[in-house]
Amino acid sequence: MKNTHITRRSALLTGAGLSMTTMLPAAAPAQTARPATPGPAVTESLALGDFAVTPLLAGKVISDNPIATYALNVDPAEFARVCTDNFLPSAKSGNSFTPSLVKAGDALVLFDTGLNPEGILAALAQAGVAPEAITHVVLTHMHGDHIGGLMGEGPTFPNAELIVPRAENDYWAAQDNDAYKAKVLPLIGKARQIGDSDEILPGIRAEAAHGHTPGHTTYLLTSGEKQLLLSGDSFNHYVFSVAHPEWQVRFDADKEAAIQTRKKVLERLAVDRIPFIGYHMPYPAVGFISRRGEGYRFVPATYQFAV
Repeated sequence: MKNTHITRRSALLTGAGLSMTTMLPAAAPAQTARPATPGPAVTESLALGDFAVTPLLAGKVISDNPIATYALNVDPAEFARVCTDNFLPSAKSGNSFTPSLVKAGDALVLFDTGLNPEGILAALAQAGVAPEAITHVVLTHMHGDHIGGLMGEGPTFPNAELIVPRAENDYWAAQDNDAYKAKVLPLIGKARQIGDSDEILPGIRAEAAHGHTPGHTTYLLTSGEKQLLLSGDSFNHYVFSVAHPEWQVRFDADKEAAIQTRKKVLERLAVDRIPFIGYHMPYPAVGFISRRGEGYRFVPATYQFAV
């Protein structure tokens, strides 16, 4: 396997300048939290065959009362035990927001847009990328922390084609949702709407993963013999939702469907040994899934992409 380490200088890509560098779902009440803060500059991207994949830290937050978000159907004593076993506080949880930037041939594709324009623009600036260089913006779903960066006073990415799951847009278009109306509606007339298994660009395929929202979608990247899954919000916490996929998550629209999707995606990652980027995994949000007991374990990537 070729060396995949890319320094900040060598990762600058022709025309786009690619290098490595809280908003919750709009309909949900806000958690008590410290203000979202931008992440540090990133100095590495991942080589995936002919693709270059860059996780972008668009914000992070510390929130109160995680059992009310990640474990609605769990006894507090059991939740406290799991926290203790994993060196986590039971009264606080940390969360990061990680859009992904993919250089695929002449295309520079941004998957999700973070909480607001300020966060995603800061992350892109740290990566040496101008918003005008983005050719496509692809959404996993339309919760506020994924669509928040689409619009400010005008479109944040003026030269980009917006690509959205059709089922997701159909759902939110029928709701009286301020975030959808402010961030998506002004752009949807020119957007490309896609379905399950559609190839949005060569080597990038949509895969329905409904439950978190009615049209939640993951994206499988394939270049040569290499693959990586952009898992979106299939699982929202690296311990609670991975080790215990049966735990109900506050922001899952259809909680039973979300549990089944979570189990399916986790099992697929474990069996096929596919690396993934999870939007809310600890930054840089890249890793693997292995089976552990009746659940699974998140294994952060270290040097696997550099050898």
